[in-house]
Amino acid sequence: MFETLKNAFRNPDIRKKLLMTLLVLFIFRLGCYIPVPGLVRGTFEDAILGNDFLQLMSGLTGNALANGTLFALGIGPYINSSIIIELLTVGIPYLEKLSKQGEEGRKKITFYTRILTIILAVIQSVGIIVNFALNATATVDGAVGAIQANLFFDQIWLAGIYMTVVYTAGALLVMWLGERITDYGIGNGISLIIFVGILSTGGISIWEEITLIFTDDVIHLLYLGIFFVLAVIIFFAIVYVDLAERKVHVQYAKQVRGTKMYGGQSSDIPMKITGSGVMPLIFAFAIISFPSMIISLFVPADNPAHQGLQEWFSGSSPYWYGQVIYAVALCLLIFAFAFFYAQMQFNPDDVAKQIQSNGGFIQGQRPGKPTAAYLRKINRRITLFGAIFLTLVAFIPSIVFSWAGSQNLVNVFSTTGLLIVVSVALEFDKQLQSQLMLKNYKGFLK
Repeated sequence: MFETLKNAFRNPDIRKKLLMTLLVLFIFRLGCYIPVPGLVRGTFEDAILGNDFLQLMSGLTGNALANGTLFALGIGPYINSSIIIELLTVGIPYLEKLSKQGEEGRKKITFYTRILTIILAVIQSVGIIVNFALNATATVDGAVGAIQANLFFDQIWLAGIYMTVVYTAGALLVMWLGERITDYGIGNGISLIIFVGILSTGGISIWEEITLIFTDDVIHLLYLGIFFVLAVIIFFAIVYVDLAERKVHVQYAKQVRGTKMYGGQSSDIPMKITGSGVMPLIFAFAIISFPSMIISLFVPADNPAHQGLQEWFSGSSPYWYGQVIYAVALCLLIFAFAFFYAQMQFNPDDVAKQIQSNGGFIQGQRPGKPTAAYLRKINRRITLFGAIFLTLVAFIPSIVFSWAGSQNLVNVFSTTGLLIVVSVALEFDKQLQSQLMLKNYKGFLK
């Protein structure tokens, strides 16, 4: 990958795209440090970090949510709206029809996604402000919770509207920055923003561990060394599985049309083990964390049932059977979403029909329905192994990294974070290689 980067910077056009990408990512990180006037940062941070779900979301935004800065919501509302629209595309005929209309249909779906992003950003802003900013313990004179009401003429409703507008505008600005990277930079802008958020949060956690070596105990140096060794091993395993694929050989028969002969060639259908990527994990954790978020929003923190319900739905139950139930429920959700998303990504009937229409066949399989059944069987087997892999990734990193003695590192480098970092890095490398190949063969294509 370093060789690819070196070759990319030698090309003027690709270098401009890389610099554009870095500039937009720098603007995003700058926005993660812009404070919102009227918010008491320390009080707000204590309230956010007291919730497991919001602590995970804060990690994906580079701690912008915990700091209550302009980009506190990050790219979360846009991702959620994209997932919702993608799921609705399967069930709503109108959206399914738009998805098959090419560029025009894609523009309309993008418009609906943006509208839904605004709605979700407003809902999340109101929920966070009302239940975490207002209900937090006041530590500053003139503050109601984490909001300095004296700056808003002691009108809490005015402060709530102001901060809702600010956080919604920040979420839309992050969405716009991601689209600018996709259009004028290299790679998927949304993925790169999440990638930078996770790495920045990880960098902060690693720096905190380094400072503990000099201020607390030298044993943290051993913990940090063990952590890096385990991280390299786990990253290698994820890359190895992520690049694995099952190739289905397709042979095309020779066809004579007039005085020319077509076909007689062969190709492969690549079917990746982790073809659904990190989406099943995101869906599973979103569903299983939803009750915890609802409890935090509507059940007061001083209610005796609050802590108990939070423990049951966050996997931190003090009872062993509670942790087992949580683990089993999470595994079932990962398996369910893995198979569901695999059906969305790969349609054996359409692939079999396309192979038959182009005069191709799979050796040992008759064209049409037998070919579709054969592809469906392979897809299910691959999806099964992919679901098992995702389940292991969901639990093993947290258990292994906990041996390194740091809960901060466990929270950052686990589950979705690992897969997102690896997947985005590999995809970015592929994008650079394709850009370089296009430039190298530019004269030939002309």
